[in-house]
Amino acid sequence: MTLAAYACDPALSRGRRYPEPAAPTRSEFQRDRDRIVHSTAFRRLVYKTQVFLNHEGDLFRTRLTHSLEVAQLGRSIARTLRLNEDLVEAIALAHDLGHTPFGHAGQDALNQCLKNHNPDSAGFEHNLQSLRVVDALEERYPAYNGLNLSFETREGILKHCSRRNARHIEAREPGGVAQRFLAPATTAGRPRPQQPSLEAQLANLADEIAYNAHDIDDGVRSGLLSLEQLDEVELFSQYRRESLGAHPGLQGRRLLFETIRRMLSAQVYDVMDATGSALRQAAPSSVQDVRQHAALVGFSGSMAVQSASLKRFLLQNLYRHPQVMQTTQAAKHVMRELFEVYMADPAQMPQAHTDRIDGIDMPPTAGAKPERVVADYIAGMTDRFATKEHERLKGRAAFPG
Repeated sequence: MTLAAYACDPALSRGRRYPEPAAPTRSEFQRDRDRIVHSTAFRRLVYKTQVFLNHEGDLFRTRLTHSLEVAQLGRSIARTLRLNEDLVEAIALAHDLGHTPFGHAGQDALNQCLKNHNPDSAGFEHNLQSLRVVDALEERYPAYNGLNLSFETREGILKHCSRRNARHIEAREPGGVAQRFLAPATTAGRPRPQQPSLEAQLANLADEIAYNAHDIDDGVRSGLLSLEQLDEVELFSQYRRESLGAHPGLQGRRLLFETIRRMLSAQVYDVMDATGSALRQAAPSSVQDVRQHAALVGFSGSMAVQSASLKRFLLQNLYRHPQVMQTTQAAKHVMRELFEVYMADPAQMPQAHTDRIDGIDMPPTAGAKPERVVADYIAGMTDRFATKEHERLKGRAAFPG
């Protein structure tokens, strides 16, 4: 497939932080993808939660299965738009490498722990932690820390970043992946961050499409959501009606799967059409044009409204369900107690981690401070390891039963 002029060409990559000879049979972005797949952090995703914790069932999504679904959706759309599929896939597979155990509950708890320990702390951002994983925390190569990924993949991983953290990264990497958060473009006279590549924009939207769909599936599987409840959501109900019209009498999981399949297809085609229209109107002739323009990858107006409605429904009826909230509070308690124990007695961590305390500075943020080393260690845990480690240190089960 011939790439569009506005797609990222691996031959024109802005390169790696540590220069390396080109691979003889793979493009730069294919090489990034392969390094991500073989990383330790990627393997850990199989035991990191999406919504339901790892011990709650074998068939619920994990961060690994979610990342694979994001990559599949992203590649399908990229192919039609003549974007670089390999780059979209690499970003999709790496975007959650920095997530803590216990999903967003773990992230929120760890962020609060850091801020409680030091009010001036930059806290914890999982996007920044994902970058930190691929830049510093993976230990696979003799010449450098991290995976030494290309600029374009790293830029896509850092999809959000506070200005404070962006300044820290920029100080260590002038003109690098954080610059777009500090050197804004303008829209209608108002400053805004520059945009990343279209491939990065697409991976971000594919993430949203994937988790909305599979959280419906997992919510119904768990018994916390019903098809009748979901009929309140137009994006779901219209494709349920369509499924029943095509297959009268369809019910149960087959009806759920067919509805989600049609809903996913509609969103994918909507993104293709809306983004194609936006690209024709903006007519970017290069990746740099894309960066200076407002976001070009997106839903149509009507689909954006429907997607937002679905997200509100899931927030109110699934993510804030009393059963989920009960588990969330227990997970936060585990994270807080692990942080407190390791801060009081760092020797409870493996020596490889304690050796980093007061050691060399590790980009993209200081890795030598005790609280950051502790945060790195906890963030890298899987759900089940964090649970077992908490039981070892505190002598009681965090999730009884």
